[in-house]
Formats: sequence, structure tokens, C-alpha cells
Amino acid sequence: MQKTESSFKIDGRNNPAPAPDTTEERDDFRKPFAVRKPQTGISLQLRELYEYHELIYFLIWRDIKVRYKQTALGVIWVVLQPLLTMGVFTIFFGNLAKIPSDGVPYPIFSFAALVPWQLFANALTNSSNSLVNSRDLITKVYFPRLIIPLSSILGGFLDFLIAFGVLILMMLYYGIVPTLAILALPLFVLLAIATALAVSLWLSALNVIYRDVRYTIPFMTQFWLFLTPIAYPSSLVPEKWRILYGLNPMSGVVEGFRWALLGKSDQDWTLVIVSSIVVLVLLAGGLVYFRHMEKKFADVV
Repeated sequence: MQKTESSFKIDGRNNPAPAPDTTEERDDFRKPFAVRKPQTGISLQLRELYEYHELIYFLIWRDIKVRYKQTALGVIWVVLQPLLTMGVFTIFFGNLAKIPSDGVPYPIFSFAALVPWQLFANALTNSSNSLVNSRDLITKVYFPRLIIPLSSILGGFLDFLIAFGVLILMMLYYGIVPTLAILALPLFVLLAIATALAVSLWLSALNVIYRDVRYTIPFMTQFWLFLTPIAYPSSLVPEKWRILYGLNPMSGVVEGFRWALLGKSDQDWTLVIVSSIVVLVLLAGGLVYFRHMEKKFADVV
């Protein structure tokens, strides 16, 4: 009996039987799927962030474009806000209340503190709400969630550079020339960024679970402003309260920023040292808490 090739009918037409899978295809099918999990350890986390550095660049550029999209004044808002605040402080604290300014013209005294404060405040507000605002991205693909608050903070660095350029022009107008102490300025800028990151790690993770956190951030930022020596010098704080006052990490940032630009010879380093220690503790605890909560973000956000 003559053998014929096997066939089957679909809609009355003969169709050849499908060819069996090759050995390679069957082996590929049996291979287990690779599952990416958050890495633990500081060195592993840094390496993982480096692996996704292109995503960080993309998110930073996205935040910058969204911030100034369809705005009439654009980057002028970066300078307008601290300038208006400086004007209010100069009128009420400098002229009316006669608050001392350590021998520096009060506009320079206040604006030199408002520049790093604006970097911190904007970074804190944007990064604390960043996880909730990026829910579509979080629920679709895995990547280190730390990238989201970090990119929100770094996205505001351009605003800081613009405001800092205006500050330098104001100093030259008042005849104030920076000394060699300005070489230490990047350290205090880094301290301001680390402070914003440390606090935002706690708040952004809490904001995913408790959405009313976002409503406390503006009040907390406003209250924090007056706890920081911006409108007044830290020398008004009694010596016995100096260490306690240094628990506010932004007090060390502002004092260090003023010293690097204005070159105070009698700088008290107590605030800077205590504030730096507080930032390190907050940052370490924030990283641990953020990593602990990270696996719940996609389910809760």
C-alpha cells in the first residue's frame, strides 16, 4: 500500500501538517525566564543606577521640558521667585526689623541663602510627588525606582545654575569679589542635593502609601524656611542651642554657602558639622526604607 503524507482539512481544503519544532526551539522554550529583582548593597545599587544612566538622562530632560512648556516667562520664573522673596525679606527684616546681616548688604545676605534653599525646596517638592506622578511607568517595566526621585532632584540643577549666575552678578554690582573659599562651594551644593534626596526618599515612599503626605509638603517647606538662617544670621541663635539648631541640615548648607561666597572669617563650623552628620544618617535610613518599600510600589501606586 502506497504511503501518503498526512493531511488534515480546514474549511474543506487540504493543508499540510505543521512541521515539528526544531530541537533548538524546544530548548529555548524550556529555558527559565530571567527575573530582575532590586539589588541590595550600596555598591550594587550604584552599579544598577549606572546601568540605567540613559533613563536618568531621559527623565531629567523630560522634567525640564514639562516645567517650561507653554509658559509665558519660561526660565524667568527661576530668578523671579527668589528675587521677590529677597525683596520682601529686605523690606521687612532688613529695613524695618533691622535684622543684622554680618556686615554684608542685606539683599546679598538673603539672596545668597535663597539660592541653595530654592534648590532644596523645589527638589523636595518635585521628588516627593515623583513616584505617584510616574505610576504608569512604575507599573509597566522594572527599573531601579530610586531613579525617579533622583532624576527629579537633578532636573532642578539647571534652575540653580541660572539663579547662581544672577547672584554672582549681584555680588559684582555690590563690589563683593569671591575669595578662594568659593572652591569649597561644590561641597555645599552637594550637601544641599544630599539633603533633598535624604528627605525625599522618606516622603516619596510614604506618599505612595499615604496620599495625604503631598498636602503636608508645602506647609512643611514653608515652616522649614523660617527654621533656616535665611532672613537672619545664625549668630542670633544662643550658643547653648547651636548644636540643636544644627539638627536642621539646611542650616549647615546655608551657612557654608554664605561662607564660600562671602568669605566670613569668623565662621562657626558647628552647624556645618552637625548638619552633615544628620544628612548622612537621614540618607542611610532613607535608602534602607526606600528599598524596603520598593517592592510594594507597583501594587499600591
